[in-house]
Amino acid sequence: MEDPKRLEEGLGHTAEVANKDDKNGHLSEKVGKTDHGGDDIHNEKEERSAVRDQLVEQKGEEQPVVKLRSKRIATLDAFRGLTVALMILVDDAGGAYARIDHSPWNGCTLADFVMPFFLFIVGVAIALAFKRIPKRRDAVKRILLRTVKLLFWGILLQGGYSHAPDALVYGVDMKLIRWCGILQRIALVYMIVALLEALIPKHRQTIEPNHFSIFTAYRWQWIAGFISFVIYMVTTFALYVPDWSFSVEHDHERRRYTVECGMRGHLGPACNAVGYVDRQVWGINHLYQSPVWSRLKACTLSSPNSGPLRKDAPSWCRAPFEPEGLLSSISAILSGTIGIHYGHVLIHFKGHAERLKQWVSMGLILLIVAIILHFTDAIPINKQLYSFSYVCFTAGAAGIVFSGFYVLIDVWGLRPPFLFLEWIGMNAMLVYVMAAQGIFEGFINGWYYKSPDNTLVYWIQEHVFNDVWHSERVGTLLYVIFAQITFWALVSGILHKLGIYWKL
Repeated sequence: MEDPKRLEEGLGHTAEVANKDDKNGHLSEKVGKTDHGGDDIHNEKEERSAVRDQLVEQKGEEQPVVKLRSKRIATLDAFRGLTVALMILVDDAGGAYARIDHSPWNGCTLADFVMPFFLFIVGVAIALAFKRIPKRRDAVKRILLRTVKLLFWGILLQGGYSHAPDALVYGVDMKLIRWCGILQRIALVYMIVALLEALIPKHRQTIEPNHFSIFTAYRWQWIAGFISFVIYMVTTFALYVPDWSFSVEHDHERRRYTVECGMRGHLGPACNAVGYVDRQVWGINHLYQSPVWSRLKACTLSSPNSGPLRKDAPSWCRAPFEPEGLLSSISAILSGTIGIHYGHVLIHFKGHAERLKQWVSMGLILLIVAIILHFTDAIPINKQLYSFSYVCFTAGAAGIVFSGFYVLIDVWGLRPPFLFLEWIGMNAMLVYVMAAQGIFEGFINGWYYKSPDNTLVYWIQEHVFNDVWHSERVGTLLYVIFAQITFWALVSGILHKLGIYWKL
């Protein structure tokens, strides 16, 4: 049997089993060309192949199963690589270009697409990973183990232990550790969606591939997504939010502030149910201490950029808020559900036109629903709350972008221009840890000359990019594109040639 781990996060396989006396009705499959970086979707015969362990008895003798090495799906890798590159761009250049940084509250910017794109990718990859499940118990163990790994890395990287690259120190006060984060949210969504996919009995051989049967065949996945939607909506609009208080250090002394609420269904920064749930579950000291709402006009005259708070700024401008909290993560399960639907379409629909019809139509419908909800002020698009309109808007955009990549790479065969994204996508975890979280920069900055500010990283950005272009903003943007994204694309390409992958 092929190693099931090779299936995870966009891995496909081909297999050939010769069986002339197939009493169980299994279909024998032809062998296509295999390549770790190959195009699993490009060959229609390869699309019909899957991982199978079949012990066929013929005249009392066991027939051997032919094992072939795994293949990666180019479109999924390229889309994952785009998301990682986008994350690096907005994390490092967002400070210079506030318009691409996270929206302070309602609205959607470039940075706000990163998280839901990751969750969409997780859903697609899960569908491919669990096309065939030889042993459910082993599948559940792998799911739980991977969930624990993601939680561990999430808490280590975003809990406050690492201060790279700005400060060359490590450690975190356990009274202030942040329990939530990007990888923690991915872990939760992955666990729920993957367990459903692994445990629900499959009768896929009976699926008639048409526009609606694909939904009914996987109705339990959609029911789970609907349940998460109901829990989020009911809690958001029905939960009573009382007054709450917090304290912050100001001029070497701690000052206490009170936020007056006493309401239900509020979708503003101060009195929403999302923040209230996190304050009750995690404790206010364990929430993100620098929320992006501090860039609102009500908080600073520098809006949409960061700046000093106004003298008449509301007290909540100083308060912590968790953008990857519990209630909003329940809503995020729906992003993974939509992603797994796209993966199911990829598995069951064989023609390019059929797949694109399913993907594009659903993407457009989601975008239309989101736009209507946002501009009628029914449910504004809001990343911090992970509102339903935000789920629809970003999932629709992910579906359209994924379809575009599919057309360019798999239909038109324009794969070479996207190889650098594929390489990054195949080593997403490495790039996330080393680049997006500043671990590699922190290591380089550890070797400084005379002063901690006199480091190689800062010297390159200041004297190679900023001085040449006579603009700190342009220099920062080019530094991120060429010195970071290009560097990690080359590193990932080398690892690809060596057959090494660090999946996210």
